[in-house]
Amino acid sequence: MKIMTLASRNVLRNWHRTLVTTLAMAFACTIMIIYGALMKGMVVGSERQAVIMNQGDIQIHAEGYRDDPDIYTTMTDSKILLENIRAEGFHATARYFAFGLMATDDNSSGVQLRGTDLIREPQVTQIHQHVMTGSFLDKDDPYGVVIGKKLARLLGAKVGSELVYIGQTADGYMANEIFKVRGILKAVASNIDSAAVFLPEQTLTELLSLPQGAHEIVIMRADRSSDLEAAKQQVAVLAPKYETLDWRELMPVIARFLETADVQALIMLIFTYIAVASVVLNAVLMSVFERINEFGIMKAIGVSPLQSVALIYAEVMIQTVLACLLGLGLGWWASNYYQTYGMDMSGLAGDVSFAGIALDPVWYAYVTLEVLSNPVIFLFLIAMLAAIPAGATTRTVNVPPT
Repeated sequence: MKIMTLASRNVLRNWHRTLVTTLAMAFACTIMIIYGALMKGMVVGSERQAVIMNQGDIQIHAEGYRDDPDIYTTMTDSKILLENIRAEGFHATARYFAFGLMATDDNSSGVQLRGTDLIREPQVTQIHQHVMTGSFLDKDDPYGVVIGKKLARLLGAKVGSELVYIGQTADGYMANEIFKVRGILKAVASNIDSAAVFLPEQTLTELLSLPQGAHEIVIMRADRSSDLEAAKQQVAVLAPKYETLDWRELMPVIARFLETADVQALIMLIFTYIAVASVVLNAVLMSVFERINEFGIMKAIGVSPLQSVALIYAEVMIQTVLACLLGLGLGWWASNYYQTYGMDMSGLAGDVSFAGIALDPVWYAYVTLEVLSNPVIFLFLIAMLAAIPAGATTRTVNVPPT
């Protein structure tokens, strides 16, 4: 018995039902590929915003600094520590922080000054590439600063505006200086957007007479696919006196969300395919009951129950293969489009942030082999499971009386 030939003829014989069933499965497969690519894109984009823009893979602080960011709580041996960390193959930079008041002609706001190493910081983060207007810091412009976008809006500042800083030096004197805005950042994180003022490290340390040592050391793995926990332990051995944390410990809400993103996509996949299974089950059962006499005749001429079941599964398989090819093609095309051009959500949500991390208003997809293969594999499994009742029905068909 040529099962595949007979199954192909049966599929074509009732092409209306075949078309509806195949399109339903293809539509579900397409939607799930697009959904999976967008979820993957959200995970990659969120991690990029959280790690590459500011946090880095690992941070080192003096004990208690994160709870009470005192200007005097520094790591006095930070230069030696940085050399040792770089010798282990990591990218590392030091940061210096201070607080004060920044004002324009009409407005003022509390700010956090962020002393930045202009050579090392670009090796660790990509904040220098995230400028919305103007340009990033330049060593030849020591009093040019880059500010967050919400702070710029609050102060009414734009590129070229003068900002007056008032604060206190580390030795108790009043500090004041006039800066000029060189650039305004895109959305990074809530604390940076609303209060950060980036300036060269040397300008900050000289202005405020900061004590020796950095407030924060940020580290990035040279190979980002290497084990994060092992890297943290390796760094912690070099800095036993200080607190060493990776970005997942520094931002537990974001880390937990990213860890469960794949589970969320899987749950969505299951619920969608349960609906598809009901369509497939209904179509196959209708096909069997319409041909109940035909199966009886086949049994009378010697077709075994197992061959009847194989025929049903072959028909389902043909429709599933067609649906997968169609769904895979459409899903890949749409996902690739959103990976290239993104989905602009700014008109719906404006500036979106989650757990202190600003999300890019343009939502990009991220296509991987897993994103493309999982919906196809699940579609085959669901279709085969949905065909079980129909297959069982054909085995109970009796031979018609002569």
